Amino acid sequence: MTLEFTVGINLAGDRRSVTVSAEDALIAALKVKHETPQAMINYVRRRNRRGDRRHPHKSFTTAG
Repeated sequence: MTLEFTVGINLAGDRRSVTVSAEDALIAALKVKHETPQAMINYVRRRNRRGDRRHPHKSFTTAG
């Protein structure tokens, strides 16, 4: 079963978030790290559709 996770990253001092489809949080973090090896992972959490719409993050496009 695939879920959506929000992964918070720090990329050259700029904080951003990425939404990734994955089976669990570890796989979501590894997908982001694979796409952008220079990024530092700050957090991984299940995507909160309503809260993420109300308080959008700066996003960074990566594989989904």
